[in-house]
Amino acid sequence: MEEKDVKKIVRESYGKIAEQSSSCCVPTSSCCGSDTYYKNISKTIGYTDEDLKSVPEGANLGLGCGNPVALASLKEGDHVLDLGSGAGFDSFLAANKVGKSGKVIGVDMTASMIDKARENARKENFDNVEFRLGEIENLPAADNSVDVIISNCVINLSPEKERVFREAFRVLKPGGRLMVSDIVLLRELPDFIKNNYDAYVNCVAGAVLKNQYIESIKEAGFHEVNIVGESFFAISSYLNQELDKKLKEDLDNTVSSIKIHAVKPL
Repeated sequence: MEEKDVKKIVRESYGKIAEQSSSCCVPTSSCCGSDTYYKNISKTIGYTDEDLKSVPEGANLGLGCGNPVALASLKEGDHVLDLGSGAGFDSFLAANKVGKSGKVIGVDMTASMIDKARENARKENFDNVEFRLGEIENLPAADNSVDVIISNCVINLSPEKERVFREAFRVLKPGGRLMVSDIVLLRELPDFIKNNYDAYVNCVAGAVLKNQYIESIKEAGFHEVNIVGESFFAISSYLNQELDKKLKEDLDNTVSSIKIHAVKPL
């Protein structure tokens, strides 16, 4: 798929999610769209009941593949940047941790997601959160301006992952930390999935091999690049098509959900 096509498809798909409040990176056959459903999805990937109660209603759209905030060791006064912030779920969780003396900036390329996140912040008076329209390959943030970058199942959607990590390195202060939850491949996907638009939007077809993903972070300049959590990601339930048993088993051992921590050197 061409880069411009990928971005157009992703932007349109996530725009619909924002407008309909329905999840994308969850099994496409299960779009029941209820708040309880989204909460159950979130609890399976690492969020607590306390997390879910502490954010504005409508911020959790059941997206993501982990809880980067829980692993980012945020503290009072930190300035945090959330790549692909959506309706603001992780941004609001981070805002609760950094307090009034800290700040969280959420960046998303989908205008309707930004509108939704800003409305969520307004409803609950989250004064220490700001949402900016922009692409994660061209971050609307100054050099050396944030302490921590988080991202949750978003970088896999970018056709320019190396550029995303270079941008992350640019805006982090020396000694700043990167904490990412994302989807990677343990081996190459078959072509019928690579070229499937639904599989791309569902956080699968755009993923790259795990070693390639980690190497991109290192090449951007990061040190101490460590995988702090990993689990299989059953992609067969994310595809709108029937699969025979063997193919289903093979596919479900192809994709991994990982949590990666890295540091910008002093």
